Amino acid sequence: MKTKLWENGTPYFEPSYGQEEPALVHYTDLGENARPGRERPGCVIVFPGGAYHVRADYEGEPVARSFNRYGIKSFVLEYRLYPYHHPAMLSDALRAVRWVRYHADDLGIDPTKIAVLGFSAGGHLATTAITMYDDLNEHLDEVDGVSSRPDAGLLCYAVISLEERLTNRDTKEAILREAEDPEALAKRMTGYLNVTDDTPPAFIWHTTEDPAVPQENALMMASALAAKKRPYELHVFMKGGHGTGLATGEPGNSTWSDLAAIWLQKLGF
Repeated sequence: MKTKLWENGTPYFEPSYGQEEPALVHYTDLGENARPGRERPGCVIVFPGGAYHVRADYEGEPVARSFNRYGIKSFVLEYRLYPYHHPAMLSDALRAVRWVRYHADDLGIDPTKIAVLGFSAGGHLATTAITMYDDLNEHLDEVDGVSSRPDAGLLCYAVISLEERLTNRDTKEAILREAEDPEALAKRMTGYLNVTDDTPPAFIWHTTEDPAVPQENALMMASALAAKKRPYELHVFMKGGHGTGLATGEPGNSTWSDLAAIWLQKLGF
């Protein structure tokens, strides 16, 4: 099942770009994985990576279904891509949180247990969702009347910084395209610089060998969370490249999704 995020006109939508309007793909039928006595579990909204130029399929459905096995409902967000730029992608992410929260009763989801999870550029989107959730207040309909603050963020080899020495250049150029003040926007969209006392808990994983996004992205985000005494869990694996998704068949790294699901369950998901 797939649902559009906006029924009466998508903000910042440009038909000439040839992309469909943003939508959520549902993975909410838990079947035999439903936990007895838990009628309203939490959920994860997955943002696949791809430098804001593509959305990697292997970082979508397989990841959503991996959380289903733990009795956690899931969605995959089909967010907008280049030549879209900020604020279109963040608008999609925050609207997804609002949409799920607004429809939580119908979906059988706990509205206080909505997490965002992203890989690489999708990880940047998840990072901005947990640090910039108050930045866009579009008030286009009743859905916009509920909170867009995620209850947790899962950052998977994420582009957390837009600083030149730490970022992925393709990701940075896509998001800052046409910015009036690129330097100021880059600072605002560098997650570790914007952690507050209200930043949601975060699960972070990376590898020391990542050739596309330096591990310092994860380390500096964890340090910023620690400085604000915000809950987090950090895993940095010694081996492994970039864009590995579930990392199936990679010793150690392939445990990340199990660790993440257990972490969510500790938070009440």
